[in-house]
Amino acid sequence: MRPTLRGFTLIEIAVVLVIIGLILGGVFKGQEMIVQAKIRNAISDYHGVAAAYQSYQDRYHQLPGDDPTAGTRWANAVAGNGDGIVSGAYNVNCEAAAAANIESCLWWDHLRRAGFISGVGRKAPINATAGLVGVQTGDGMGGMALGGLSGLLICSANLPEKIAIAIDLQLDDGLMDRGTVRGLRQTTPNPAIPNDTTRADYAENGANIYVVCRAL
Repeated sequence: MRPTLRGFTLIEIAVVLVIIGLILGGVFKGQEMIVQAKIRNAISDYHGVAAAYQSYQDRYHQLPGDDPTAGTRWANAVAGNGDGIVSGAYNVNCEAAAAANIESCLWWDHLRRAGFISGVGRKAPINATAGLVGVQTGDGMGGMALGGLSGLLICSANLPEKIAIAIDLQLDDGLMDRGTVRGLRQTTPNPAIPNDTTRADYAENGANIYVVCRAL
C-alpha cells in the first residue's frame, strides 16, 4: 500500500503567514520605537544644554567656558578670557592636553563644577547616535556658520536623516538652511562647521548623516 502524503492546507499556510506578518510588524515597530527614543534623547540634549547655560548666566552673570572668574571660584579651574565669546570649535578633542584652555571645552567643565550637568572634567557629551554634542560661537571665531546662523550654537553630530529631520521639525521649521536650527550633511564623523551659505535641504535616501546646530 502506498503511503498517504499530507501537505499543508490553505488554513495552515494562512496561519503561518499571519504569524510571519506579526513578527515582521513587531520588528518594524520595535525599530521605530528605537528611532523615536533617539529623537527624544537628542532633543533633550539641546534643551538640557540650553537650560544649564541659562542657569549659569543667571547665577554667575558670565558665559560658561568664557567665565574669567572661574579660576577664583573653584580650585584648579581654568578661567576663560571674558571677551563674551566661547572660542573654539564644538568638535575639539577636549581630552587632549592641547585643549586645556579652549573655551568650548571649558564650557563643560564650568557647567559641571556649577552642578548644572553631570560628570567631571571638560569632555564633551556623546549623543544617542555616538556623535559629539558641543558648543561654538558661529564658525568658531565669532562669525557666521551654516548659511548665516550666528551667535552661540549647540551642535549635535552623526545624526541619521530621520532623526535630524525630526529634530529640525520639532525645534524649528524643518528646513535645513533656515531658522534657528540648521543642518549640514556630513561625510566624516563629527565634522567641522563651515561658514557656509549654500542652499540645501534634508534628503532621505537611507544613508545620509547630519550635524544639526541650534542657536541659543
